[in-house]
Amino acid sequence: MLSMKTTPNHTGVKISGDYFDLDELNQAIYKVIGKEGEYHGYEGSRLRILSISYEIRHAAQGDRNVDFVFNGLHEHTKKQHGFIAPDKNIYFSAEVLWPELLYAAYALKDFTRLYQDKQGDLLADVHAPVIAKFQALVLDCLHGHVPEEEYKAILEAFRKSPPVNDYAIQYVDLLNLKYIDMTRQQREKSLSTIAMKLALQDPEYQAFRKQVIGAAAPGKQPIHEIGIQAEYPEQVEW
Repeated sequence: MLSMKTTPNHTGVKISGDYFDLDELNQAIYKVIGKEGEYHGYEGSRLRILSISYEIRHAAQGDRNVDFVFNGLHEHTKKQHGFIAPDKNIYFSAEVLWPELLYAAYALKDFTRLYQDKQGDLLADVHAPVIAKFQALVLDCLHGHVPEEEYKAILEAFRKSPPVNDYAIQYVDLLNLKYIDMTRQQREKSLSTIAMKLALQDPEYQAFRKQVIGAAAPGKQPIHEIGIQAEYPEQVEW
């Protein structure tokens, strides 16, 4: 079963599941976000979601964390049915920074709508529910780490969040890097603020986006192709 929990230093979220859980999520992501260039103005957001998919795929291949999780098989059950079997399953996991994961949850709302416009009725669709569960797990994990009133405000902002068409995705990098540099206590206090900033595209974001557009204008580049003059640390203390 796919699960999420915050990391010890509150830096991000550990996404865990068995091979089939993670593969199912990856397949749903690939299907819902579409092919390169399929949705005009959404390529930057698509690439950000693919970066999370990359981590999940490598986790499923055993390249990240490997854990042993109790599978519910008790000794009396083994005796009852007369067989020998392990009582633990192998689970794989990978960590994702909180701002990155929150942005993906918001952006996938747009991609689900675009996917539905393309597919039509999703009654028999197997991919959209997987994405919905992923978003719900992100929000449920957040619920355990922000005050109740703030969480209710975040849910309302999530419902009303503006489209991420032509989003200045470098802003997610900015939030990621600021978040990494905080102490654990600062992260705990700022998480709901970051969630609201991403959902509402506040004045700080709007000013930042104008700067990115200005940098992209001379070469007529798509805004998601503009780089940032900052580097992520080689190691993150999760």
